Amino acid sequence: HLSKLSCPLAAYERRFPTCHLIPMFVDSEVLEETESEDGSIHQVQRRCKLDVDAPRLLKRIAGVDYVYFSQENTLNKRERTLHIESHNETFSNRVIIHELCSYSAHPENDDWTCFEQSASLDIKSFFGFESTVEKMAMKQYASSIKKGKEIIEFYLNQLEEEGISHVPRWTPSLDAPFSSSSSVTTKPIATAINNDATQSDATSNDATSQPDNQMENQLGTPDDKLDADYIKRYLGDLTPLQESCLIRLRQWLQESHKGKIPKDEHILRFLRARDFNMEKAREILCQSLTWRKQHQVDYLLETWTSPQVLNDYYTGGWHHHDKEGRPLYILRLGQMDTKGLVRALGEESLLRHVLSINEEGLRRCEENTKVFGRPISCWTCLVDLEGLNMRHLWRPGVKALLRIIEVVEANYPETLGRLLILRAPRVFPVLWTLVSPFIDENTRKKFLIYAGNDYQGPGGLLDYIDKEVIPDFLGGECMCEVPEGGLVPKSLYRTAEELENEDISLWTETIYQSASVFKGAPHEVVIEIIDASSVITWDFDVCKGDVVFHLYHSKRAPQTPRKDPLVGQHSSITTPGGNNVQLIDKSWTLGLDYSMVESPLTCKEGESVQGSHVTRWPGFYILQWKFHTMPGSASTNLPRVDDVLASLQVSSHKCKVMYYTEVIGSEDFRGSMTSLESSHSGFSQLSHATSSSNHSQSSSMISR
Repeated sequence: HLSKLSCPLAAYERRFPTCHLIPMFVDSEVLEETESEDGSIHQVQRRCKLDVDAPRLLKRIAGVDYVYFSQENTLNKRERTLHIESHNETFSNRVIIHELCSYSAHPENDDWTCFEQSASLDIKSFFGFESTVEKMAMKQYASSIKKGKEIIEFYLNQLEEEGISHVPRWTPSLDAPFSSSSSVTTKPIATAINNDATQSDATSNDATSQPDNQMENQLGTPDDKLDADYIKRYLGDLTPLQESCLIRLRQWLQESHKGKIPKDEHILRFLRARDFNMEKAREILCQSLTWRKQHQVDYLLETWTSPQVLNDYYTGGWHHHDKEGRPLYILRLGQMDTKGLVRALGEESLLRHVLSINEEGLRRCEENTKVFGRPISCWTCLVDLEGLNMRHLWRPGVKALLRIIEVVEANYPETLGRLLILRAPRVFPVLWTLVSPFIDENTRKKFLIYAGNDYQGPGGLLDYIDKEVIPDFLGGECMCEVPEGGLVPKSLYRTAEELENEDISLWTETIYQSASVFKGAPHEVVIEIIDASSVITWDFDVCKGDVVFHLYHSKRAPQTPRKDPLVGQHSSITTPGGNNVQLIDKSWTLGLDYSMVESPLTCKEGESVQGSHVTRWPGFYILQWKFHTMPGSASTNLPRVDDVLASLQVSSHKCKVMYYTEVIGSEDFRGSMTSLESSHSGFSQLSHATSSSNHSQSSSMISR
């Protein structure tokens, strides 16, 4: 921007220590001020206090009222330039904001001032509110740019009103300070920050000046972190201990999963399923998140289309809600031809259909929470067993049912609020004996079983469901659109081979690949780059063990492993747990045959990592996951394959990763770093928008 103004540099200094034109700028303190011997260079370092326009809930969760920035101004009177560099102190280990501004005289016209401004935002994690923080930051930054010229003009007019219309150019002979009214002080930066931290009104919770355990303790104080209205509205009654468990587990997920975390309601389900035992809840939640990601369950409602045979013969569907506002699902199991459905569809299609029902249930719980104004985190299921007979005890059908129960129990805990089993026949105890051992004890406590017409009497259906929504087939007046079922025509049955092939394709339709990593035998992936300045992106989860991730470059193409008997034997051993491919030849020398282009990254079990690398040269890039050897462990000199076979005897010497890589051409990403975001790793159904964390990880790992 150009402006025909004579003294914007003097006007800029008038913005401090406060600026009423920027309401969020409430205070600033000079930490250090220096001047060169000849007076030509004047440097000022300030600590600025901002009252960010953020939602009250976000401030409560973050535990801050004000945000602090460090700013360094360098005025070079000889070259007629003012450089301003600022970065955030508050939450600097979670969010990195870096801004550069420059004022300078136009090289062709001394009456014109050139102004340049740039900034970068890198959100690593922010308590699950990454998208909100990114939008707020962009909004406020855009607003500050818009007001920048207006503020300078205001202070220029103020200078003119005081009779100052021109600031003479500095010359060595004058050798005078820039401003006679300014006092020159020198104050160590660290001291200033520490003194500020001891003041009673210091509320920044600056991550750079607090030990990690202090931050953790603070996050574990629920009264300071979660708004009472938010808890009442969305989470329900929580004790201080339960609230603390939620905050600590969410923080751990935020740090280990790089921002990709589910909503509080979903985390709470896993905590409740394990009676708020942090370690147990964390283990099953991480396993479930990996499962969801591997099988793209978050996109199931958008991608899954029920086969026509399910629409016609699957006797289940959603039907209004119960008296507590919970979504009501009705299953007429006694009218369902389970054998016919399994023979026509296969076990995997039935499982996917049940998963889509559960995903729909989560969505309906969210909707009912908004409608009724109170937390609704589970649903009620009504199962009508009229018509149940020995046909339903067909062994493959029971096996499919047990498999479905196992998957649902592991990934949708505490989603069933009540199960009403109606018109249970004499054969039901046999089925119950087969199934009940596979159902969690807490879930079994939610079962209410009625034989015959007992559900019509006291303590029956009317206690839980309004009379107006009781289905017609149970004696109510409400029409129920759940299919009536019937026998699946045998003409729709499929052969075992057809079902097996379809089952395989259903659960292998994933963009992620699995790989085993052994002590002495890393897993490696090669990517050929033709066009320099392309971007290699990666997204991987460490499912078992700890690994070290490397990225190498080579001008030579690695040789694919030879199919000799020993390698074949090795492949057959490792295939059940994922592939293991080694590409870097043992004779290659690091620094000669290939070079490291990214610093090694140690990744712990359960972590989810995303990143990218802007390539500088064409050639072959090798992504490597290597077994992380604990300090003090001696490495062997066995040949790599022999080392694998030896390490197979020790389960602790095997790691497993699930990964996805993609190359983005330079023409596709130039000018827009947001194209580096991965659209495959966010939990769309369970989490608020989290793509900004992918963006931040991408930009933070660019090799320059």
